[in-house]
Amino acid sequence: MDSQSPPPSAATPSRMFFGEYERGLDSKGRITLPSQIREALGDEDAILTRGLDKCLFLFPRSQFEELREKIRSIGLATREARNFRRHVFSGAAPVKPNGMGRINLPPYLRDFAELTDSVIVAGIDTYVEIWDTKRWQEQLAQLEEDAVNMESWKHLGI
Repeated sequence: MDSQSPPPSAATPSRMFFGEYERGLDSKGRITLPSQIREALGDEDAILTRGLDKCLFLFPRSQFEELREKIRSIGLATREARNFRRHVFSGAAPVKPNGMGRINLPPYLRDFAELTDSVIVAGIDTYVEIWDTKRWQEQLAQLEEDAVNMESWKHLGI
């Protein structure tokens, strides 16, 4: 990249989160992000929030801003829209890895995802999911079951 090129953003294919990493949760509620995840994040701040399926979502700030715009576009008229906003935004916390690559998982987010001592950090293309290890294993078992019948994924265009 020359000095005139803009830095890569979350929307460019140069940033992709992938892989599955088991990590310990220390007594202060911190995990060490895998080096591959830290490299993909670069110097950008991140936002940690409640995810779906009882996991946490970690977004680069720029990706979270894109999500925010999409959520804003759905308005406030329906209970479902308001509840989704509450779910995402009231639980959001800014995080930045420290010099050792650790981030703090606030107690209310650890409680939400039922995180105790062992967690899985999973790169999911444009964001990262943080799971309780046992729940992640259950999720993978379900994925394997679903993968047996690829017809169920046909509507995704895959």
